[in-house]
Amino acid sequence: MTAPVPGTDGPSPRPRTAQHYSVEPPPAAPEGYVAPGMPGAVTGFDPTEPEPRPAPRHRTALAVTLALLAMLLGGLAYGSAPLRAADSLGWLAIAPAGLVALPLGRLGGPGRLLPPLGALLAAGALLLGQLIEHLRRLHTEGPTPHNLLHDTLTTWRADLRPLDAAFYAIALIGGFLLTRRTATRT
Repeated sequence: MTAPVPGTDGPSPRPRTAQHYSVEPPPAAPEGYVAPGMPGAVTGFDPTEPEPRPAPRHRTALAVTLALLAMLLGGLAYGSAPLRAADSLGWLAIAPAGLVALPLGRLGGPGRLLPPLGALLAAGALLLGQLIEHLRRLHTEGPTPHNLLHDTLTTWRADLRPLDAAFYAIALIGGFLLTRRTATRT
């Protein structure tokens, strides 16, 4: 249903609207600009269109490379914490997620694959940190065993507890959300 047009069926029942004036300065016209329809008019320039802003450059390869480096550094920092703080260390699972999310979100932009990649890299940093912690624990307990990697993985699997699943969930969710949030704030 439309309102009646003034003059055909009478005045419109709608209230009159106020005139709006813009305080924005008029756009700069190119040199030699002549209004459309006049002789010598420049084609391709519309004074009512705003100037296009250049699209931000997203450096996805650099972002992924820096995120991998952040994963390694976060895992190293997580695993190098003092051994006496190992029980309270799990709540710091969000720190590697933040380290990974920063380059992915800032440099990578709002890509669809970057938040899941941030989640996986944050969980990988947590896993790497736990493996480094168990490697250090094996090294301090006595002589270095012959098969160091196998023994580290065995002690890591034996030491897993249900609370570790919560820490991995924190790392996964934190990596995903922080990457997405960092990408939308740029």
